Amino acid sequence: MSVDIEETHQRLKAAVHYTVGRLCQKIGEDHRRPFSRQAIAAIAETTFRQCDIFAKDLEAFARHAKRSTVSVDDVKLVARRSTALSIHIQNKSDELTQEHMSLKKKTTAKRKNTETEEESRE
Repeated sequence: MSVDIEETHQRLKAAVHYTVGRLCQKIGEDHRRPFSRQAIAAIAETTFRQCDIFAKDLEAFARHAKRSTVSVDDVKLVARRSTALSIHIQNKSDELTQEHMSLKKKTTAKRKNTETEEESRE
């Protein structure tokens, strides 16, 4: 690996470790059960490796479909083995689709209003 890629890799790994540590601290406080440093490190390493697997799978799914861009369907496909994750991603996808449609309607309505105003001026 080049120096830049290795540095980015280490920074991502540190960010995952930090985030896992914060989550474990919060959960530990909520349940009055602290997590050991070793447990946090193991969870962070497992999380990082799973993210790496997800990234490779996403690239493979897009490539298989002869696309250079990962799509929402690729993400749904990666999440298919985890019911909770799959449901969460489906809900977020639906939410984003509704927001997109809503914005599209507003833009279309504005365009129609502008056209109507221009026609009435003529």
